[in-house]
This record gives sequence, C-alpha cells and structure tokens, in this order.
Amino acid sequence: MIMCMFDILCVTNRMQCQEDFLTRIERIAACHPAGIILREKDLSPKAYKELAVSVMEICARHNVRCILHSFVDVAIELGAEAIHLPLDILRNLSVAEKSRFLILGASCHSDREALEAQALGCTYITAGHVFETDCKKGLPGRGLLFLQDVCKTVSIPVYGIGGLDNKNIFQVRTSGAAGTCLMSNLMRSNDVPSYFKAMEEKDEV
Repeated sequence: MIMCMFDILCVTNRMQCQEDFLTRIERIAACHPAGIILREKDLSPKAYKELAVSVMEICARHNVRCILHSFVDVAIELGAEAIHLPLDILRNLSVAEKSRFLILGASCHSDREALEAQALGCTYITAGHVFETDCKKGLPGRGLLFLQDVCKTVSIPVYGIGGLDNKNIFQVRTSGAAGTCLMSNLMRSNDVPSYFKAMEEKDEV
C-alpha cells in the first residue's frame, strides 16, 4: 500500500505544464507527495522510457514514489516498483508480470470495476471523476456518494480523482478515501509549494 495518512498523488500531463516539464516535476517532488504518476500515454514506448528515466531519477532524489503508467514493458525494463493501469491493460496482465510490481494501481469508474481491480491484485485504485473537470468537459462528476460507495466496496486504498482542489479536499477525505489525485492545478500552478500548503491546511480543517 502507498498510504498511511491522507495522501496526495500527482498525475502528470506535460501538455498542461506552464514550464519545462522536468523542472515542474522537480518542484512537485520537492514537496514530497505520496507519489507521482507519470501519465503520458500519447508517447511512443521509446519516448516514454526516456522521460521515465529522468522522472524516476528526480523522484529517487527526493524519496518520492514514481508510478509509471500504461507502459508495462518499459516499467519492467526499468525495474519500476509501481505501475498504474487502465483496466483493459490490467485484465491482460499475466501473474508473472504482476509479480514484478510492489504497487499496482488501476483507474476505476464504478463499484464493479473497483471490485474487479481488487480481485486482479491491485494494491490501490483511483475512482472518478468525482467532480466536474476540464479533462472531462461536458461530463458531470460522479459525486461524493459515488466515492463513498467505492470506498465501502473494496478493502484497498481508494484515491479520488477529477476536479479536486483545496475547496473540496476535506469532503473527499471524509468520504473515506485514502487520498486525492491532482493533475491540472499542479501542472498549472505558479507556486507549487504554496499550492501544496493550501491543500494540507484544508485537509486539516
């Protein structure tokens, strides 16, 4: 498991980054989130591997968990301990492939998917999208009741994702989630340390 308290996972999107991507990763890692999920699915395996090497080095320097995303072969080649997968990839993962990872996560959008991910060996899941978000324009958020139901359905840590910020983080925590995932706001923020501080202060309310 990743979490011991209420954790923040950073999910990357280099297209939204307001500065050099690796510089942004350095700033985020310096704030010590529970993990950084390198979610750059549009890259070729070769390009993803090159980026992953750099991001893993930054994370290691700051003692932050680096969680690779989707590229199973690259993750195994690099000796990554953690990977996050869409369910369609997770379903086709062999037992031997799963055994290469200490941490295995999956993206879930219903109670049934959450149970399936748990049965397939996940050590945590993300559940969303909870609130409206620019990443899912035109689609209403599934809401806090959805998140509560998922948290009650499985025994592994659940991380809320989608439209989360310092205005609603406390609601996510009281829904039973182990933590929250942040993407757009961390990619765009002009002051990453202050953003983390604001999230932590709201979490303690």
